[in-house]
Amino acid sequence: MDIMHVEDPGIEEGLKHFDSQKTKKIIQRVIKTEASPRFKAYMATCMRCGLCSESCHHYLSMDKNPSWSPAGKVKESLVPLLFARKITPEMIKRSAIIAYTRCNLCKRCTLYCPLGVDLTYLIALVRRICFLSGVVPKYIQDTANSHSATFNQMWIKDDEWLDSLYWQEEEAREELPDLSIPIDVEGAEVMYSVIGPEPKFRAQLIYQAAMILEKAGISWTFPGSRGWDNSDMCMYVGDYEMMGRLKKAHFDTAIRLKVNRIVMGECGHAFRSVYDTGNRHLGWKMPPIPVIHAVEFYNEILSAGKITIAEKFARPVTFHDPCNIIRGRGLHEMARQVVNQCCDTLIEMTPNRQHNYCCGAGGGVINCGPPYKNIRVESNSAKAKQLFDAKAKGAEVVITPCHNCHGGLEDIIHHYGIEMEIKFLSDIIYETMEI
Repeated sequence: MDIMHVEDPGIEEGLKHFDSQKTKKIIQRVIKTEASPRFKAYMATCMRCGLCSESCHHYLSMDKNPSWSPAGKVKESLVPLLFARKITPEMIKRSAIIAYTRCNLCKRCTLYCPLGVDLTYLIALVRRICFLSGVVPKYIQDTANSHSATFNQMWIKDDEWLDSLYWQEEEAREELPDLSIPIDVEGAEVMYSVIGPEPKFRAQLIYQAAMILEKAGISWTFPGSRGWDNSDMCMYVGDYEMMGRLKKAHFDTAIRLKVNRIVMGECGHAFRSVYDTGNRHLGWKMPPIPVIHAVEFYNEILSAGKITIAEKFARPVTFHDPCNIIRGRGLHEMARQVVNQCCDTLIEMTPNRQHNYCCGAGGGVINCGPPYKNIRVESNSAKAKQLFDAKAKGAEVVITPCHNCHGGLEDIIHHYGIEMEIKFLSDIIYETMEI
C-alpha cells in the first residue's frame, strides 16, 4: 500500500492548517528543550547496520522491505524532519503514518541492537512533533480528546461508571450473595484500577476482579470518580501534557483514598504509562504509591494460597507475552508461574518471553482505526505463524494479560483463519478457582 494514498480524516484535516515555518520551530523546540541526551547519543551511535531489521515483525512480514525495518522507519520519518531545509505537507504526512501506524513501540529492536539504540524513543519523538503540528490519525486523537474531556478514553460519565460497578456487583451476588464492590473506601490495602473499555465492552472483567479480590480476602476499593481509568492514548499520541494530567489524577485519587498500593488490571500500555512514562513526565523517579500489574498480584495471591484452584484448566494453552510488561517490566517467568498454577498444559510459542513478537496492536496502532486495519494485520504474519505453530503443537487457547493484545490477536486469528480462543488470566483464574 502506497503510504501517501491513505485517506485519514485527522491527518488530512491537520494538513489543511499546515505551516512549514511553524513545524520547523516545533521540531527545534522538541529537539532542543524536550529531547533528552539520549537523542544525541542514539543519533550519533546508530551505524545504520540493519541488525535491528530481523527483530521487527513488520519487516519480517512485509517481505523484508528495508523501509519497514526499524532503522528504515527512522530514516524515512525523523531524519527528513531534522535535516530538510523546508518541511512539506507530504513529509509530515509520511512521518505521521510511519510513526503512528508502522511502529508499535514494542522495543524488540532495542533488545537486539548491539549498541543499545532505542529506536522507539526516536519514533516517539516523531509522534510528538506530529501532534504539536496537528497532524494525527483521527481515531486515536478522538480517544485522546475523550481523555481530555472526561478523564477516560470511552467518554463514560461518572454516573455511568458507578452504574457499571453496581451492575457487576448484582451479577457477582448470584454466586457470592454477600459480595459488595467497595467504592471510594479510605484506607484500603489496594486501589484496583481498570481501563475505559472494561465498563464499556468487557464488564465481566470487573465482575471477575471482584470475585478474585473477595475470595483472596484483600481489603480493596474502586475509585468512584476521576482517576479510575488508567489507560493513556495521550501518551501514544504525543500529548505529554495531558498524559501528565491523567497520571496525576490517578495518583491523586490513590493518595486521597489513603491506599497502600495500586493494582492495575490486565493492560500493558496503561502499566507503561503509570509505572514508567507518565510518572517520569511529572518528575517522579518512581510512583508516589507502589504500583503492580495484575500478573504480579495474581502470582502473589496464588503463591500465598489466598486462592485455591479447584480444578486446573484442562485445554492446552499458549501464552502471548505483552511487550509492555515483559520487555518493559520482566514479568515473563511470573506470568508462567500463574499459568502453570491454573492450567494443565502450557505450550510455548517460538520465540517467547522477552523475544516474543508484538501482537501488532500495541503502541496505539490499533487505536488509529479502520484506515489501517488491513495493513496492520497483513504486516504481522510473523505473529500468525507463531499462533499456527502453537496450534499445530496442540494449543487451543491463547492467554494474554493485555487488552490491546486481545484486540490485535483477535484480528490476526480472524484474518488468517486460526481456530483458537483468547482469554485473559482473570478468565482462567475465575474459571478454575474454588468459589
